[in-house]
Amino acid sequence: MNVISSPAPARPAVGDPGPHIIVLGNEKGGSGKSTTAMHILVALLRRGFSVGSIDLDARQGTLSRLIENRRGFAESNGRPLGLPAHHRIERSMVNERAAAHREDRDALNRALAALDGHDYVVIDTPGSDNNLSRLGHARADTLITPLNDSFLDLDVLARIDMRGRTVLGPSTYSQMVWEQRQQRARQGQPPIDWIVMRNRLSHVDARNKREVARLLDQLSRRIHFRLAPGFGERVIFRELFPRGLTLLDLRDEAPEIRLSVSHVAARQEVRALLQAIGLPEPARSEAPAAPGRG
Repeated sequence: MNVISSPAPARPAVGDPGPHIIVLGNEKGGSGKSTTAMHILVALLRRGFSVGSIDLDARQGTLSRLIENRRGFAESNGRPLGLPAHHRIERSMVNERAAAHREDRDALNRALAALDGHDYVVIDTPGSDNNLSRLGHARADTLITPLNDSFLDLDVLARIDMRGRTVLGPSTYSQMVWEQRQQRARQGQPPIDWIVMRNRLSHVDARNKREVARLLDQLSRRIHFRLAPGFGERVIFRELFPRGLTLLDLRDEAPEIRLSVSHVAARQEVRALLQAIGLPEPARSEAPAAPGRG
């Protein structure tokens, strides 16, 4: 797999009017958006940044539950775990479409205004195409699309001719991202840095794995995204969920979990992803995340 390195760290520039916004987006559920969002949040907190988070997928609420679990674990164990300033936004239930869109937009604007003093804001979007998801994508400085490594999930990005294994054209999701990019350009904003990460990579060099890699390489040049390594299918993610912990917390916050070869490999996957995204490195070795303002 060709991993395209970030040309510059994804960090707030001096004089920026607001935080750097990282959006996790994919119109299919189960791709690992919330798990990825939580690891990015903890990585930033451990680097000493002030961080906010917004859950636009309030119906599923996976990111919100992870943060609630983390807060509960910290309180019950007397450990000052870092937490983002978190906002959870419910989709408008107003029947009239234009009014619902305004309500969604106003809710997101209020949450972003409340988080304006932070360095970073991480937004988790729904696994479907709706107004809140589009509004979230439009605010992205960095867009990360986790993608399960299979032909079934590749159609999130493009229409594929499965007989000839060729790209027929962009998907509705890719077109939506393109529309948000155009909107930002019209407003004079910097372009979205779009990153596609390959999740649940098989450890076997199977033919399908190579074919998916080939098509993603073609697509990255055609619809302009960067490729980043993702996470394998590992039991440890499910084990950490009830405590709201990440692989970055293992040594400090869950010393009772003995690090196996699989755990070490998974931690390395996380670090490779963070490096590919371009998150700023800590000035010193990472310490346990300081308590957040959330």
